[in-house]
Parts: sequence; C-alpha cells; structure tokens
Amino acid sequence: MNQLKTWRRELHQIPELSFDLPKTHAYVFKALKAMGYEPFTMAKTGIIVYKEGLIKEAIAFRADMDALPIQEEITSEHRSSRPGMMHACGHDGHMAMVLGLADWAKDKTFKHSLLFVFQPAEEGPGGARQLIEEGLFEQYKVKAMFGLHLYPNLKSGQLALIKGPMMAQTNEFDLVVHGRSAHGAQPHLGVDAMVIQAQLVLALQSIVSRSVNPLDAAVLTLGTIQGGEARNIIPQQIELKGTIRCFSPKVFETIKERINAITQGLAHAYSCKIEVIFKASYPPVINPEGLYTMVDSIIDDSEKSIIDPMMFAEDFSYYQAQVPAFFAMLGVRNEALDHIYPLHHGRFNFDESVLEIGLDYYQRILEHLER
Repeated sequence: MNQLKTWRRELHQIPELSFDLPKTHAYVFKALKAMGYEPFTMAKTGIIVYKEGLIKEAIAFRADMDALPIQEEITSEHRSSRPGMMHACGHDGHMAMVLGLADWAKDKTFKHSLLFVFQPAEEGPGGARQLIEEGLFEQYKVKAMFGLHLYPNLKSGQLALIKGPMMAQTNEFDLVVHGRSAHGAQPHLGVDAMVIQAQLVLALQSIVSRSVNPLDAAVLTLGTIQGGEARNIIPQQIELKGTIRCFSPKVFETIKERINAITQGLAHAYSCKIEVIFKASYPPVINPEGLYTMVDSIIDDSEKSIIDPMMFAEDFSYYQAQVPAFFAMLGVRNEALDHIYPLHHGRFNFDESVLEIGLDYYQRILEHLER
C-alpha cells in the first residue's frame, strides 16, 4: 500500500497535459526500469512494457497518464506543483495501480504474455488511437485488454461492471455564424449574427426531443458562445462550440443530419452563412458480453454496484474496436473524508486505500485467465 500511495502522490505533483508529458514519462519509465523491465516509448510520451510468457497471446492492462488544465483547490503536501494543471480525473491513481500490477508480476512466470500500456492524451485528442496507428496490436497479439476508472459517484471501494454500452460516443462541433456588422441604430443595414445564433441555439435543442427516438439516449450541449465587439454594434460573427453524445451510430448520424439541415435553413432564412465543423469523435465504450461474464464471476456481489450507462467519453473505446476489451469503474466516494466532488473538479480527491482494491481487481482477472 505504501508504494501505491507514493506513486500516486508523486505523480499527482507533476500533472501534464495531452501528449506533452516529459516528467510523467520519465517518472513511470524510471519506475518500470527499476523493476527490471525494458520499457519503450510509443505515441510520443506513452510507455509500453511487454513481459513474455509461455505463449505469445498477451493480456493487456491500460493506464492513462494525462492531467487536466484545472487549478487544484486542495491544500496538501502532495498537491499539484504546476499552477493551472491537476490530476482531477484520477489518472495518477490509474498509473499507480498498473505500476503496482507490473511490480507484482515482475518475478512471476505466466502462461500468457503481459502488456502494460501507459497511454497519453486520454483527455484529448486520443492517445489510444495514436498507439493503434503506430502498430501496437500489429506488434502484439492481445487476447484481452482491461482498464479501470475511478468514479466519485460510486461508494468508495465498489466496482461497477456494465455489460454492453457503457460510455457514449462523443463528437465536438463548432458553428460559426457569419452576418454583417452595422451600427446598433441602423440594424436594417446589417445581418444580425446575434439574433441568428439565438434562433440556432433554440432550434438545435429541439433535435434530441423531436428527432431522436425517446428510447435512445442522446445529449446535445452548446457550451460556449463568443462574438461581438461592443454593445452598440450589430455583431458580424458569432462562434458556438458544442458536443454530441449518444450510444448509437445511427442516432449520431441523425443528429448530424439535423444540425446541417437546421443551419442551412437558418442561413437561407436570414441571408447569411453558417459554417458547421464536425471534429474527430470518440466511439462508444461497449463491453463485450463474454468478458463481462468472466469478470462478473470473479467479483463478489458485496463488492459490486449497479450503475447506468454514462454519457462520458473514453478513448478506451478505440482498443475495443481492435481487441476484446473490458472497462470498469471503481468507486471513490467517501463523504466522511469530503471525497464528494465530481471528476474534472478542482477539489476532486480519493481515499488511497482504493488503489489496493484496483490492484486486487487486476490480479484476480489475470489469475483467472491463467487457469
């Protein structure tokens, strides 16, 4: 336990973003070398460790490495040393658990080969995809892959296992309304991008309620609106940024089609131009039934909680498109310790005893697959 806690706390102090992880990479690389492994780098700052077994088929375990551009609000000895950056999504804990698994496995002989994957850029733009594009699964034959995420909505120490759809497909999109600027006293000489964006926001919010089957889950969120120069000037341009989240590719296409139709209609009605820019998306996390059944069989009922599928996104889904892969949640909510804050919050924290539970979870999976 002490070593798990040390890894987590020291990693918590050096948060870094996306693929730009020099200190995190150096720390994890050094720890793995000290265990006797020969780690190597992929995806800029990702780290791969391969432990050869009696057969080439490998069992893989993944930990994400990147932090968030969030100011930490907790005062502690191991708080973030970098202003405006924080491990507010538990990735420091994820790394500690997989380091613990690698340390436990180092002197043991296994039938299967083992693959420990330390992945950058889970928070964006998608380190899993980069690892795959660089040939991770061409180099290694992976029988099954496992990942785990800390979750403050769930009682500390409880495991949440979901069969089938678990996390949503997500897509970011930008909208740019191009009007024509004019003096506020002469609005008839302009094309008011502000009025158009107001109509656009309301119209887009009708998509899920009127174009998507009520039995299909979907969320369309507009999170930022930027534009305008002064209170008495008709704005020439307004930019909106949003996200789409759903579980079904068919629903996703429906929402995209409706966004395009609505923007084209408003552009025609107001004699303006509206740009629609869809960015890269994360696929949905869908746990295969076979791996769910296996994992469920080795976890006691007292250790499990039932939760509904979530609208969060996770690039673990890219692995699932390549190999059988299972993702679970590990609860960290503890009201007595004030561990009640959500992921991506400046006061997110967790009881480090859950690191042992996560390590035990991975060990049980590996021991079961070795039978």
